[in-house]
Amino acid sequence: MATHEVADPSAPTPAPTPAPTDPPRQRGLLPLLLVANSAMMAVYMGVGSVLLPTQVAAIDPANKVALLGLIGGISAIFATAFNPIAGALSDRKGRRNPWVLGGALTALGCLAFLGSVHTALLVGIGWCLVQATMNVYQAAVTAIVPDRVPAARRGTASALVGLGLPIGGTVGVLVASQTATHLRTGYLVFGAIVAAAALLLTTFCRDLPRTEPAPTSVSKVSKKAQLSAFLSALGHHDFRWAFIGRALMVLGYFSVVGYQLYILGDHIELPAGLTPPAAMALLTPVSMVAMAVSTLLGGLLSDRWDRRKVFVGVSAALAGLVMVVPVVSPTWTGMLVFSALNGLAFGCFMAVDTALVTLVLPRAEDAARDMGVLNIANAGPQIIAPFVASAVVTGLGGYTPLFLVGGALSLLGALAILPIRSVR
Repeated sequence: MATHEVADPSAPTPAPTPAPTDPPRQRGLLPLLLVANSAMMAVYMGVGSVLLPTQVAAIDPANKVALLGLIGGISAIFATAFNPIAGALSDRKGRRNPWVLGGALTALGCLAFLGSVHTALLVGIGWCLVQATMNVYQAAVTAIVPDRVPAARRGTASALVGLGLPIGGTVGVLVASQTATHLRTGYLVFGAIVAAAALLLTTFCRDLPRTEPAPTSVSKVSKKAQLSAFLSALGHHDFRWAFIGRALMVLGYFSVVGYQLYILGDHIELPAGLTPPAAMALLTPVSMVAMAVSTLLGGLLSDRWDRRKVFVGVSAALAGLVMVVPVVSPTWTGMLVFSALNGLAFGCFMAVDTALVTLVLPRAEDAARDMGVLNIANAGPQIIAPFVASAVVTGLGGYTPLFLVGGALSLLGALAILPIRSVR
């Protein structure tokens, strides 16, 4: 702590010391974060939505729904575990770059392995490893916004960074649709994308190591105390409700989106000559352009009006309501409308909800750890979503009940935002 001294009137006035909540700005930080998040979403959307379902269907076409659900559910356990653990470890000294680069390069190796295997067991192992390593990367990248962006600019920053979903998702699905018949090449391309993004971020965005002692999440205390500290954020009222809202929204979204390739093949009446991967390549830009528009508008307007909850709640409610479109109209036109409206809703939700969460973090020095805990609300529902989706499709007779269940979960996510008190 600095000591107070009597100022010398003849001495030049020293520059003001930045407040703890106003970190030093780094030129080019947000564009680099946009690239890093775009690469991450390209892997998640391109591999998870196209390459992996294609690989599973080729191995066991008769049981593809249940098999994809099993692989997706087990792999999401790895995502749920590795994200907050990596976040807590990177909090130790406040260094993010080693975890960004290490996670990306290891993911490159795991994606190469996944592209070379031909049995369900090895595909499951490979996807688990990819989820684990990509979540190490994600935990460190996610923590950079609360680390280095002032609170007043979080909505704008989250909106710009949130464009990684529409940009990365579009690029990922387009690349995957072009390489779906050459899986090994496709997996290597995605590995190269995330490795290149990590190299750019870590080369041009320097770390700001923490000088104070390590936070409680990594102190040398008993494992029980470490676990208690690790989950302490959930004892914070507003953080807990933000966690619940995010979990419900993500569960509803991925219960449907994770099976979109199979929905297009088995449920939607596609135009003659249009294959499901090609349909994905057309639908994704529609959804992602809408997502980009709502991401920017939601983030900018939430900053201007200093309002977060209304944007998050309304967008979650819209995401729930649009799930009825493919139920009423299981056609190609219906899917186009659904994709556009779902993109609008999910883009606004993720941009503004991310800003909201950074404003309800209990302790700034535990930002990566607590953002990692929040990311359980991203990865955790993905454990449940494949099992829920496969059970609904096989047990309730198709994809219509799946849309209805996904819509109900999103509407519950909208209601969960209401109890948050410290953010308007």
